[in-house]
Amino acid sequence: MLDHPSPALSDPPQAKVTAPVYVYELPVRIWHWVMALAITILAVTGFFIADPIWPLQVGQPYNHYLMGDIRFTHFVSAYVLALAMVVRVYWAIVGNRYAREIFLPPVWSRAWRGEFLKTIRWYLLIERETSKEIGHNPLAQTAMFAMFVLGVIFEIITGFALYGEGVGYGSWSYDLFTRWVVPLFGSSQTVRSWHVLGMWYLILFVIVHVYMAIREDIMSRQTIISTMINGWRFFKDDRP
Repeated sequence: MLDHPSPALSDPPQAKVTAPVYVYELPVRIWHWVMALAITILAVTGFFIADPIWPLQVGQPYNHYLMGDIRFTHFVSAYVLALAMVVRVYWAIVGNRYAREIFLPPVWSRAWRGEFLKTIRWYLLIERETSKEIGHNPLAQTAMFAMFVLGVIFEIITGFALYGEGVGYGSWSYDLFTRWVVPLFGSSQTVRSWHVLGMWYLILFVIVHVYMAIREDIMSRQTIISTMINGWRFFKDDRP
């Protein structure tokens, strides 16, 4: 029912909304919220891994295995994140055109570059009105690719390199990542430091992403937040 809502029932109050477009398919929407949850868990558990909790407790370790549970949760969330990215790349190939936007911003297009500059002026309050955007606007596409996609890939590579170091020789993570990532960075401690910086890079992206989504939902000519829930984009006017 969420994929094909009635436009009449989906109209926001006191706004003329016309020509709804089905933008984000169900797999993309599920991926979005799975990634949001995974990144939240990874950031919280990663913070405690970087600055461990050492409770002054007595008795056997299995009675207060807090850090072990935190690390396990971190590892499971990392697997979910990595698998979700693989599925998302697949859906970028088989899904609709909007499923590919975050992976390949068309920087070679003069029209796209013009809209990119116009979007920047819009966010700087120089432009009085933004263009109608069906998918991501050019600035959002750039941020999603440069900050989110590349940031997540960096975290997956460095994270599994550290994970492989703990699992040891012969493991898939050691052979695929640890073997070359640690020598590339010079030491596992350097990899760990960059992995933590990558976490803060993604946290910065999340802050900017949430701000931009809320701002666009209020000020732009189209719906934003609800589109990632029901898949449909509605426009607040019938002008081109």
